Amino acid sequence: MRDPYEVLGVSKNASEAEIKKAFRTLAKKHHPDAKGGDVASKKRFQEISGAYDVIGDKDKRAKFDAGQIDAQGNPKGFDPRAHGFEGSPFGQGAGGPGGFHFTWAGPGDRPAESAEGFRPEDLFADLLGGLGGRGRGRAQPRTGQDFDVQTTVSFEEAAGGGTRRVVLPNGEQIDVRIPAGLKDGQQIRLKGRGGAGRAGGPPGDVLIHVTVAHHPYFTREGRDLKIDLPVSLKEAVLGAKVPVRTLSGPVSLSIPPNSNSGKTLRLKGKGIPAQGKEPAGDLYVRLIVTLPDGEDAEMKKFAENWRTSYDPRAKQR
Repeated sequence: MRDPYEVLGVSKNASEAEIKKAFRTLAKKHHPDAKGGDVASKKRFQEISGAYDVIGDKDKRAKFDAGQIDAQGNPKGFDPRAHGFEGSPFGQGAGGPGGFHFTWAGPGDRPAESAEGFRPEDLFADLLGGLGGRGRGRAQPRTGQDFDVQTTVSFEEAAGGGTRRVVLPNGEQIDVRIPAGLKDGQQIRLKGRGGAGRAGGPPGDVLIHVTVAHHPYFTREGRDLKIDLPVSLKEAVLGAKVPVRTLSGPVSLSIPPNSNSGKTLRLKGKGIPAQGKEPAGDLYVRLIVTLPDGEDAEMKKFAENWRTSYDPRAKQR
């Protein structure tokens, strides 16, 4: 048997969704019932089915990629003729439509379901239903697959809201509204935007898992923001008006005289913006008294002539 990836026309890096889509497309095209029982179509269909049985299953695909099993799903060195399995794409006697056979498992001969939630009988319900209803029974409606998507937004987008384009597993690109005040790790659910339902079932949902990027200056606690603000020794001793960053742009902050490093000032309403019944948060500014890098002659002269009885370590004695 040819390489399963070559049979389905997909690359070795193809996603599960791409492999499944390729299989469904080829299976519908080459199903013997659609070709009037044509022998060539039957063989092609068996080849397609056998390829999907190997790389459409997570465990088998991993073993095949690692060289542990061959293109028919048999351990390397296994001779199917010695076990009476010759002629089957799965190492078992052929059966089912067009010589196609799936392995049944579980109590009451219930069909085994693959790890990704795809069951082979669902495909045949689709195939045979589209060929004049020659299936054994009518397929039951099933909800479509939920799509899980990861995305990262900036700190500002999470705080103020915005729009982010994401790519779904099926290749579709959609614009997602980011609500203001979004928290790191929060999920956004889009109802009915997932995989199509089967046999008239409803479509699945899209679950977007959002990571909020770190900000170089702000940190967040609830709806409040915090920031460290460097101030000079002169500004801390005498007081001053200095600019400070906010999400909506810089504002002027009054530094009281004799402000120690670590003193925290509050800017009301300058945190996460208000949304619905949630009020705007506040911005807490922590002052950090900062000396210049390298030697400053004027500051050195001032310190040498400074006479004070203040002992900053007195409280630790």
